[in-house]
Amino acid sequence: MNVITDEKRCVGSGQCVLAAPYIFHQRDSDGIVVLLQDTPPESQLAKAREAAILCPSAAIRIQGSPAP
Repeated sequence: MNVITDEKRCVGSGQCVLAAPYIFHQRDSDGIVVLLQDTPPESQLAKAREAAILCPSAAIRIQGSPAP
């Protein structure tokens, strides 16, 4: 599974960081999303999906499926 972020769409709400701080961070200068883990471990998959759902600007996408 890959996590993809679109900085141009991000509005800096921080919902992704609250949902999945191991995967996402925000730039100090403007609050835009910073992707820390583009292929998070299985233990973080649910949190990555939650962050994508919570993102008000749809700047996060989950692509593929987890490795077996």
